[in-house]
Amino acid sequence: MSTHNASKSGTFKIGGDIPVHRLGFGAMRITGPGIWGDPADRAESIRTLKRLPELGINFVDTADSYGPDVSEELIREALHPYGDTIIATKGGFTRTGPDRWIALGRAEYLIQQAQKSARRLGVERIDLWQLHRIDPKVPAKEQFDAIKWLQDNGVVRHAGLSEVSVSDIEAASKVFKVATVQNRYNLVDRTSEDVLDYCTEKGIGFIPWYPLAAGDLAKPGSLLDTIARKYDAAPSQVALAWVLKRSPVMLPIPGTSKVKHLEENVAAVDIALTDEEFVALDKEGKALFRSA
Repeated sequence: MSTHNASKSGTFKIGGDIPVHRLGFGAMRITGPGIWGDPADRAESIRTLKRLPELGINFVDTADSYGPDVSEELIREALHPYGDTIIATKGGFTRTGPDRWIALGRAEYLIQQAQKSARRLGVERIDLWQLHRIDPKVPAKEQFDAIKWLQDNGVVRHAGLSEVSVSDIEAASKVFKVATVQNRYNLVDRTSEDVLDYCTEKGIGFIPWYPLAAGDLAKPGSLLDTIARKYDAAPSQVALAWVLKRSPVMLPIPGTSKVKHLEENVAAVDIALTDEEFVALDKEGKALFRSA
């Protein structure tokens, strides 16, 4: 039985008033191949979800498009009533098949999907709802106004954005308070470095998806490999420890459908990188990103 606990990752208050442990869980992978349909091993997906509170994870990220609907339904089955666990979900994609994602940001669709998510999750109000993508076919202001409507009508408590720029955040902030931003970010993908810095400055939660990636830095004999061996850890665990150390607003959500992998991810909270190790990894990660 794992003795690691996500509480050691520290605490962040979403929207300034919802405390969560910074190491969370992404519930995309508990669905079927192509993020479509039921998982291949439904019982193991349920076991993985039930293990979350035991490991101190009280922040779960999902979306209506995962399955679609499947991820939210499994979360309710495994974890409802949620107690101190915060379930964040997203809307703004429609699905037509495995690995097919179509942005749909019409106001009536976003409002409908958020209301359906609340019913599927079994909550009167969603603590955190995020716009999965800003649909370029619909004026952004219309999408932001829909989010404000959801807040004003008690469907959503806090709201966030996904895969956005600093200018997107600033535009949205004129309509509603942006509580979180969910962009791809890891040791070797620094595309959103400026967004992370902005979120750190403004106290906006930054939810990096794909946080375990390390690319060529994970090769045998590399700096990352050397540091991992020092801590008797996997390179992915060190990469996650680096992400956690990068900013106090960082809320990584590594996802899996297996209890074993979940426990391995949580073990990263016990890796205390030195400042020198952090800086050296940062330098190598940036160099690899620039050369890609």
